[in-house]
This record gives sequence, C-alpha cells and structure tokens, in this order.
Amino acid sequence: MLEIRNYSKSYGGGKKAVDDVSLSVMGGDIFGFIGHNGAGKSTTIRAVVGVLDFTEGEITIDGHSVKHEPIACKRVTAYIPDNPDLYENLTGIQYLNFIADVFGIGAAEREARIKKYADLFEITDALGDLIGSYSHGMKQKAAIISALIHEPKLLVLDEPFVGLDPKATFTLKEIMREMCQKGTAIFFSTHVLDVAEKLCNKVAIIKHGRIIASGTMEELTEGHSLEEAFLEADGNE
Repeated sequence: MLEIRNYSKSYGGGKKAVDDVSLSVMGGDIFGFIGHNGAGKSTTIRAVVGVLDFTEGEITIDGHSVKHEPIACKRVTAYIPDNPDLYENLTGIQYLNFIADVFGIGAAEREARIKKYADLFEITDALGDLIGSYSHGMKQKAAIISALIHEPKLLVLDEPFVGLDPKATFTLKEIMREMCQKGTAIFFSTHVLDVAEKLCNKVAIIKHGRIIASGTMEELTEGHSLEEAFLEADGNE
C-alpha cells in the first residue's frame, strides 16, 4: 500500500534531515515509526502525505506516485498531524461535513460515520460548538474523526496519542486494530514505546535521518521489550 524507496530530504546547508529511507507498509499492517526528536519521523511522514516536496527517492501509495499522481494518493489516504490545525471559525459538524464533501461521501454514510465516531470519542454534544473553543484534545478527536469519514486505505498519523485522554487513547487503538482487520494500512510515529509494542506488527527505528533497524516486532525484539531493542539499536549506532 505504501512504498518508500531511497527517500532523502535536505534542508539549508546541504545537511540531510532524512537519508536514503526505504520501507514498505502493506494492507493490514500497523507500522510503528520510532526515534528521537529530530530523527526525521515527521519529515518522512509529511513527504508521504504530500505536505513536503522532495526530489530524492520515490514514494507510492496504492501504486500511485505521490509526486506525479498526488490526487489519486490523497483519495485513499488520511493524515492526522501531531498538531491539529483545523478551521477554528467552523463548528465541529461544519468541519466534518466539509471533509465529507471533499471526499464525496453521501449524506447517509457521513451521518452514520460521524455519529459513530463522535459517540465513541464522546464529543457529540460539542459538534455544534466552534472549533476555536475546543481544547487540544477535542481538536485531536475532531481531526481523527475527519480522517475516518472516507474509510481510507492508508491512515498516516504523527504522534496521534499526544493530548488524548486515556479513554480516547484506548478507543483510537481499538479503531486502528479494527481498520487493519479490514485491510487498511496504518503508518504512525510515536514516542510511546509500550503502545507501539502492543499495537504494531512492524516497526522501524530512525536515527539522524537513517533507518537503523526495521522488521516485524518479533524480529526486532527477539524476546526482549521494544524499549530494550530501541536502546540497543540506538546505542550500537
């Protein structure tokens, strides 16, 4: 579903923020992308979803090039950034209907999906309020719901659990598992290694822009915890 081949990204001075990254996320995968702050996680994710341009390497989603077929890629992708930047002059329901319009979701489908996820994340009563009045956690919940409306084939999340209360965190993890059982591919970054260990079937560790370890959870941990595997890979590098 998602293929990243030899992707690199340089900023001012020629220093590479991401250096020759390659990885593959298949339908049904929950793929964790972990590393220190500044390791290159968000840079890679933003290139995948078409927010950040790049010249080195190739990224494809569902067989379509992110560079050359961006609309085809966006039709099947949903992105939840680490800091939800929503239209604060809209109400929650106006924003969700706007996203449903963008993806051409019919009235019956959108109503059912919005009700389902708003109830699960317990923000149904706040949908008539302006997004500008929402807390960070409520904005995060609205962003998550907007990402689920069109039932994406690829769900990309950047630190999705930051700002969520424990119940919402549990709900999102359950939704992610259900989506993968239906064949959705999920690629997400996180600092919470315990969550990644329990949730992911594959993981990649990035340091200074380079992948230093990648594989199935069993391959990387080999009977140890993901935290131990991460510290060992980080130390060996």
